[in-house]
Amino acid sequence: MIEEKVILVNENDEQIGLMPKMEAHEKAVLHRAFSVFIFNSKNELMLQQRAAHKYHSPLLWTNTCCSHQRDGESNIQAGTRRLQEEMGFTTPLKETTSFIYKAPFDNGLTEHELDHIMIGHYEKAPSINPDEVEAWKWMPLEEVRLDIAAQPELYTAWFKIIFEKFYKHINTTNESHS
Repeated sequence: MIEEKVILVNENDEQIGLMPKMEAHEKAVLHRAFSVFIFNSKNELMLQQRAAHKYHSPLLWTNTCCSHQRDGESNIQAGTRRLQEEMGFTTPLKETTSFIYKAPFDNGLTEHELDHIMIGHYEKAPSINPDEVEAWKWMPLEEVRLDIAAQPELYTAWFKIIFEKFYKHINTTNESHS
């Protein structure tokens, strides 16, 4: 299997090269990523629990799906592809905002990403890919916020950062489109 490459970017999200994903995480090099948030009509967020064998953040809860764009792939194309690969469905996605974060992991790797946030709506249960996802659940946004405060160790680093920085933005954006 060929190792997937990530798109290296500068702080303006301009592509400056490609690098194998693991190397980018070992060297903490800034690269493009995305995070998808799927809501239902009750304004509940679909959370996923990462699979137990993931190389970082195994069994932690996070947003519906996230990954890295491939060379030549738009943010929406990448989000749609990964939503299908991880959660077994597609739905129209809307880009909302982006930001840069850096999060070191216990295993010596570091996420340094320019993360594009996308939102979509879906009402049914996903058909999760067990290679990627351990479990899933719907959770009201306010309950997610309270649970992160009470049990931060159960959630991925990037999800906590997104939630802290963009809780109001995600909530407002979602409510205006439901």
